[in-house]
Amino acid sequence: RLMPELPKFDDEDLKSYGDEEEELALSPPAALMSVLATQELLLENVLECIPVGEFAVIQPLSDEFCLVLGYLLTWKLTLAFFKAASSQLRVLYSQHLRRTKSLNKLLYHLFRLMPENPVFSGPTSEVPNKDTKTFFTEELHLDVK
Repeated sequence: RLMPELPKFDDEDLKSYGDEEEELALSPPAALMSVLATQELLLENVLECIPVGEFAVIQPLSDEFCLVLGYLLTWKLTLAFFKAASSQLRVLYSQHLRRTKSLNKLLYHLFRLMPENPVFSGPTSEVPNKDTKTFFTEELHLDVK
């Protein structure tokens, strides 16, 4: 709930960024970027032996699972923050992500975490001649119990 409210504070300071020759960058919230940087390092240690194109098998409720989940949830917060920002601020934020190579790292991690065959194993109605359900064709409901 808080993430969409944060860009308003940077909007007020946007006027102080003049037309300088150097390409400007503005960091999303420092606490969020600090957590993201730490998670990137930890995730890189977990996935270091897996090349892009192959996928990592992460066991549910393991330490690695919690790390991956935390990393992806941090990106979800970052994207919510970006969505709420004005286009001018998005440019400045994206420059920061480009300089820190965070987007490159995200894609690198996603392509090693994505399953080879994303078959949906949730509750389905057994209907003959129906296409196989995948995570891309079905809506995912995340219920915390």
